[in-house]
Amino acid sequence: MAENMLFYKWTHVLAIDKGKVNMAQTVPEVVIPADWVPGPGQGEWTYEDYMKLPDDGRRYEILNGVLLLMPSPKDSHQNAAGWIYHHLVIHVRLAGLGKVRMAPLDVKLGRKNVFQPDVLVVLNEHLERLTEEGVIGAPDLTVEVLSPSSALEDRVDKHREYALAGVAEYWLVSPERRTVEVFTLVGREYRSLGIFSGKDMLPTRVIPDFPVHVEQFFEE
Repeated sequence: MAENMLFYKWTHVLAIDKGKVNMAQTVPEVVIPADWVPGPGQGEWTYEDYMKLPDDGRRYEILNGVLLLMPSPKDSHQNAAGWIYHHLVIHVRLAGLGKVRMAPLDVKLGRKNVFQPDVLVVLNEHLERLTEEGVIGAPDLTVEVLSPSSALEDRVDKHREYALAGVAEYWLVSPERRTVEVFTLVGREYRSLGIFSGKDMLPTRVIPDFPVHVEQFFEE
């Protein structure tokens, strides 16, 4: 599955020449394998290798040992992520349920999987997973805001890895459609609770009685 994802994205990057990226270019418009970065071969990157990366101003993730360069998010993406973080912080803090964080913050789901969810929640019973370096293990809730550049990764690859790691709930947010799809973990797979919009309130099981309408995530 990961190989299919990478092939799809490589074929949509015009700046690639025989598998190499011209580093004079800006951050790409789509997710691409960062093959030029010194380190292990692709498929062999680990959390320990990732932590040794220099701060070059770019955002990286590891998917099944493949180092990926992430594109810069667009304004609509950041707007939605900001409002979701805002509402979650208010409710989670007032209810004393746990802590809320937003990207860029590393989440180590396994030795070869390191992601930076747009927003995440760690409940009180799992606060030991939240460290100064990031989250070690599964957050209770991860939120990914869809962009054309990362939609396949968020819908397929991260969806699978979050489930396998035991993330109890996963929200997929579409700024374009102004919707949120809620997935809840059943065994080691996600079951969709539906796609919600407008005046709908999310049937979240991680944050009971979350009193926010979906449309509030997309205010300008």
